[in-house]
Amino acid sequence: MTVSLHQDVIRTEMLSLVKSLKGQVADHQNSYVNMDLERKLPKNKVVSRDSGKREELLNEVCHEAGDCESCQLSRTRKHVVFGDGNPEANIVFVGEAPGADEDEQGLPFVGRAGQLLTNIIKAMGLERKDVYICNILKCRPPGNRNPLPEEIRLCESYLKRQLAIISPKVICALGTFAAHTLLQTDIPITQLRGRFHSYQGIKLMPTYHPAYLLRNPAAKKPVWDDIQMIMKEAGIPS
Repeated sequence: MTVSLHQDVIRTEMLSLVKSLKGQVADHQNSYVNMDLERKLPKNKVVSRDSGKREELLNEVCHEAGDCESCQLSRTRKHVVFGDGNPEANIVFVGEAPGADEDEQGLPFVGRAGQLLTNIIKAMGLERKDVYICNILKCRPPGNRNPLPEEIRLCESYLKRQLAIISPKVICALGTFAAHTLLQTDIPITQLRGRFHSYQGIKLMPTYHPAYLLRNPAAKKPVWDDIQMIMKEAGIPS
């Protein structure tokens, strides 16, 4: 009887030890899985809109863009024109490329077209600091020529990371190059504008570029129609 009792005690202790070891192994596996998932998360993954990390993450991408020498535009630029505005903006305006004024100042949309965009933003009841403004290309093409496909391909990742970090409610694609790049289509902007499309689950409204409006003032009316749809989607009173 004493021997049996002793065996029961040993058996109980062994079972307890096995359970403890299993628990340690499970914890180790869970920790490993969690660490592995964290390593696979992209740098621009944002958990919540109030994470307080958006500006820091944008600055990291901006520094990378500032050091970029992937294409020939790095040899002719004065400044990298990364973006400007609110890192937690509900609305992001995306143009095609910096012009001479933007290249000089290092800020997007500060020339004549930029002044018109600023007026549009003010007509929405907002200021530039309330939205975010950027371009497909971060460097000026010489002579303000159109972006080349290879330049867009090499520079597009910076824009994608910007948009992922900001995670706005609405993107306004200004002009053909912005709309075609973001939507991966070659449908004319005349057919794309006037209705929402989807970019990575974000509502995207293509419309005419402000530079086009300077040459074609009659297009201001359809652009304002597009902007009013954006305002409604973003919850801005008209």
